[in-house]
Amino acid sequence: MPGFWKNRFRTVAWALLVAGLLSSCAGLREGARPYTLTLLHINDHHSHLEPQPRTLQLDAGTGAPVAVAVDAAGFARVAAAFESLAQAAGSQVLKLHAGDALTGTLYFNRAGAAGAADAALMNTVCFDAFTLGNHEFDKGDAGLKGFLDVLRQGPCKTPALSANVHFGAGSALHPSRAPGAVQPSVVLERGGQPIGLVGLTVAQKTKASSSPDPDTTFEDEAIAAQREIDRLHAQGVNKIVLMSHIGYGNDQRLAGRLRGVDVIVGGDSHTLLGPQQLQTLGVGSPAGPYPTRSKDRDGKTVCIVQAWEYAQVVGELRVQFDAQGEVQACEGRPHVLIGEHFTIAGKTPSDEENKALRARVEASGVLHATAPQAAAAAMLQPYQERVARFNQTVVATAPAELCMRRVPGAEAAAGDHSQSSVACNAQPRVNAHGGDIQQLVAQAYLEVAQARYGGADVALQSAGGVRGALQGQVTASDVMQVLPFGNMLHRLDITGDEVHAMLEDGLEAVYGPGGSTGPYPYTAGLRFDVDATAARGQRVSRIEVRDARTGQWAPLDRARTYRMFALSFNARGGDGYKTLAAVPAARRLDVGVLDADVFLSYIEAQPKDAASGLPLLQPLDPAFYSTRSFKGPN
Repeated sequence: MPGFWKNRFRTVAWALLVAGLLSSCAGLREGARPYTLTLLHINDHHSHLEPQPRTLQLDAGTGAPVAVAVDAAGFARVAAAFESLAQAAGSQVLKLHAGDALTGTLYFNRAGAAGAADAALMNTVCFDAFTLGNHEFDKGDAGLKGFLDVLRQGPCKTPALSANVHFGAGSALHPSRAPGAVQPSVVLERGGQPIGLVGLTVAQKTKASSSPDPDTTFEDEAIAAQREIDRLHAQGVNKIVLMSHIGYGNDQRLAGRLRGVDVIVGGDSHTLLGPQQLQTLGVGSPAGPYPTRSKDRDGKTVCIVQAWEYAQVVGELRVQFDAQGEVQACEGRPHVLIGEHFTIAGKTPSDEENKALRARVEASGVLHATAPQAAAAAMLQPYQERVARFNQTVVATAPAELCMRRVPGAEAAAGDHSQSSVACNAQPRVNAHGGDIQQLVAQAYLEVAQARYGGADVALQSAGGVRGALQGQVTASDVMQVLPFGNMLHRLDITGDEVHAMLEDGLEAVYGPGGSTGPYPYTAGLRFDVDATAARGQRVSRIEVRDARTGQWAPLDRARTYRMFALSFNARGGDGYKTLAAVPAARRLDVGVLDADVFLSYIEAQPKDAASGLPLLQPLDPAFYSTRSFKGPN
C-alpha cells in the first residue's frame, strides 16, 4: 500500500510539472513574437531653437536644379515632425535625444536660467529618454541639475541617462542629493515588450573640455555599457538600444566590442547620415548610410544612426526583431526639416513652379516640409523676447574707437572695406598692426578657452569674420553684429610646422593671385613679422608664442604641438586655410560654443569703467598684436 501511494504521488507530481512547463512555454511563446520598433531621434541641437534660412538645389519645373531659399529647422518644427511621425508609426515608438542639448546660441544662458529654454522646448516633444552629452556639463554639475529639474517639470518626466558617469561626493547630482536624477538605463514597454535604453557620455572629452565637478568621473564607455547591457539581459530584457554620445566613428568601433546591443542612437560628432542625394539637394555630404549596419562581438547585427545637428534633422529608424529579440532588419531615413514656402532669386515662385517644387520635395524622401508646431512656437516666444531684450542691453563701454581694419599697411587704409572712421584708419597703430577689433576678438577666444575649455596656446580669427567697429556704449546686439555668422569654436592640436603653414595659407589667400583681404590672420598668443612683397611661403618670419603662465614670448618650436582655438569656418579650411582642413579628426574638437557668446563672456570679465560701472573695452597693448611688423606691397 505505501508503494502504491508513493508511485501515485510521483505520477501526479510529474503531471503537475509538465503542465507547469507547458504553461510557461505557452506564456513565452505569447510574449516572444516578431516585433517592430520605431525610434525617432535627434542629437546635438545645441540650443538652436529658432528656424534658420536654408538654400536647396531643387528643380522648379525647368529640368535643372536652381537655388531655392526656404525656412528650415527650429525646435517648433522638430516638435511638429515628432508628432506627425509618431502618429504614423503607431504605439511601438520611442522618442529619443542623444545628448548635447545645451550651449551654442544665446538661448543657452542669455534667455533666463542656463538651459531652461532648451528644457522647455524639449518638453513639447516629451522625449522618452535623454542621454547626457559633454556640453550638458558646461555649467558644472549644479548647472546640469538645474537643467534636469526643468526637464522633469510637467507630465513628461524625461529620464536622463548615462551609465559611465559617476558624480563626486560633493556634486549636486550625487545620488545622496539627487536620487534618480541621472540613471544608467531605463526599461520602457512598447506593445507589450520591454525595451532597454542605456546612456553613454563621451568620457575623456567631457572631462578635458567641459566643466564637470572635479571629483565627477567618467568610466570607459565600453566597460560601462557592457555591464549595463548584461544587467538588463539578466532581467529578461532582450532588446537593447544604446543612446551613445561618443561620435559616429566611436560608435562603430564600440559595436564590435560589445555583446547584446541591437541599436546605437548616437550623437557628439554631428554626423549627417543618409543617401548621397542629400548632397545633390544642397543639404550636406553624408558620412555614411542611414542606418549604418555593423556587427557586435558575436557577429550579430547592430544598427547605428545619428541625426546631424542643430535641430535640422529628425531621424526615423524601424527595427524588426525576431521572436528571440535578434535584429532581423533595420531601415529608415533622416527627415530634413524645411518650411512650406519657397523663394527663387528673392521672388515668390509661380503656381506651376510651386507645384514642381512641392513634388520634388515629396519625391526626395528626405526633405520633410512641415509647419512649426503651434504649442512649441508659443513656448519659445517668451524666451525669444528675453533674447531680444538682452540684445538691447548695454554690456560695455569703449571710450576709444576699436578700429576695424582687415589688413595692416598705410596703403590699405583707404580701400580696406572698413566700417571704421577715417581718423581711426589713419592711426599709426592700425597701419602698423591692423584692426583693433579683430585682434580683440582673437584675444577673447584665447582667454576664454584658457579659463573654460581645457586651455589653449594660441587662437585664430580671420579678418573678414569680424564685421564692425565698436565705440561708446556697446550693446549685446552690437557684439552680435561684430560676429554675425554664428560660427562655433573648434579646438585643434597643431604642430609648429602647421602653425607656420597656416599663417602662410592666410597670407597667400590675401596676397596671392585673386586674393582678398578677408583671410588675413589675426592671432592671439602668437605674433610674427609679415613681408607681403615676398614670394609664397616666405611672407612670415620671426614667429613667437607667448607662454600664458610666465608671460614670456619665445620662438615657435616647429616640433612642438600647440593647442589652438579657431572658428569652425577656418578650422574646416575656409578662407584658404587648407593646412587646418588637413588636421586629422583625432587632433580636432568641435567645442560647440558660439563665437559671439565667447566674446560676450570675455567682455563681462573685463575691468569696470569707474564712471559707468560697465566693462571697459580698450585696444590691446601693441605687444599683443599678432602682426608685429608689416611690409606692404609697392
